[in-house]
Amino acid sequence: MVAPPDNDVIWAHSLHHSHNGSPALGGVSLGIRDGEILAVTGPRGSGKTTLLHCLSGQLVPTEGEVWFNSVPVHTMGPRLRERLRRDKFGWIAPEPQLVPELTTWENTALPLLLRGASHREAKKAAMEWLERLDIGMCARKRPHTLQQSQRQRISVARALATAPAVIFADEPTATLHRTDRTHVLRTLTSAARSHGITVVLATHDAEIAALADRTVPLLDGRRVATAKLTAGTDTEGRAACSLSV
Repeated sequence: MVAPPDNDVIWAHSLHHSHNGSPALGGVSLGIRDGEILAVTGPRGSGKTTLLHCLSGQLVPTEGEVWFNSVPVHTMGPRLRERLRRDKFGWIAPEPQLVPELTTWENTALPLLLRGASHREAKKAAMEWLERLDIGMCARKRPHTLQQSQRQRISVARALATAPAVIFADEPTATLHRTDRTHVLRTLTSAARSHGITVVLATHDAEIAALADRTVPLLDGRRVATAKLTAGTDTEGRAACSLSV
């Protein structure tokens, strides 16, 4: 076991994972600094989602190590990993994962209520982020009455409301139109920088990757020098558009 660097909030070493015998990760290593916005880039099927699942404790890698603040996540049991995700991590999926019976503000406040926060405290935090994402007027509505873009904003507000140490965002704007996508991403990145939240963002879109401080390109489950994305620039430390293993 290798000791992780002290300045990395998340550190992974030689991650391997397979899905039904098909390799998804093949020895990925990376470190993520506290407060950094990191984009994991690459075409579809390159292993981005699997990497985020391993880093966040949703999956245990077949081989390799994952550390959060110098604590080994890969040796934790299911309950400890679930507690870690509840208390320290936020998650934004490509599709909104909301409880249909709950209102907008209740969906947003749910992680805080599960932590044991008071009803008043949870609602206050939920409403603050719903307002910042221009969805506050829908606070009492249920998901089925809302548009897709509105439901996804609720997912983003829910992740931010808990003031997590790390937010994992897996193609968080994949279902949004350009205008909605821009607003959501600006809110997410500005909130992360102002609140010192680390963000791990999976994307195949170079314009989205360009918002990050640094990129980690993947191809076929391995880190590469650059990975071909759908659009973007070739600036150093940002998204690159040519493939080089």
